[in-house]
Amino acid sequence: APAPAAAQVQTDRKPGGERQLDVRYEAQPNFYFCGPAAARNALSVQGKNIDVYDMAKRMGTTEAGTNSINDITPILNKETGKDVYRSVEIRDADAATKQVDKLRDDVVRTVDDGRAVVANIAGTTTDTDGTTHSFEGGHYISVTGYRDNGNQVKIADSADPNQAEYWITTDALANWIASRGYSATS
Repeated sequence: APAPAAAQVQTDRKPGGERQLDVRYEAQPNFYFCGPAAARNALSVQGKNIDVYDMAKRMGTTEAGTNSINDITPILNKETGKDVYRSVEIRDADAATKQVDKLRDDVVRTVDDGRAVVANIAGTTTDTDGTTHSFEGGHYISVTGYRDNGNQVKIADSADPNQAEYWITTDALANWIASRGYSATS
């Protein structure tokens, strides 16, 4: 009998538990389209090319931004299939160990499924190269890969084409998401 698709995908991993998806990156066209741009970049790993303005309209994005991850998840599902994605909230100001572990598992499963995670973040974090990324008012990013068995994740960030991609630890990402949420596959 043929192996299940998930097992076949996992054998494609590089040694050391690493996988990266091919993103057709686009920067956000203005300061408030980070939600639609993150979703657009996430969907690009599946070969989809969705108009960011159309997505913004469907998400209810205004100059105040996109309200929550719960406005992103339905659009991801509309483009990929019913109930493929679900919203996960990290409600506290700091992520607990079990929330970091769940995020790691969700990123690995979603990326192994050939899909990207979309995360609503706020605050400041430092990537693995020592560069600081600060979005005190909130921001949306795509997670398009992992390495070190999911302990580090690759970010596609629509805010600055000069820093379009970078790596951060999963612990740092969970705390960046804290008080907000992310969309991952079910």
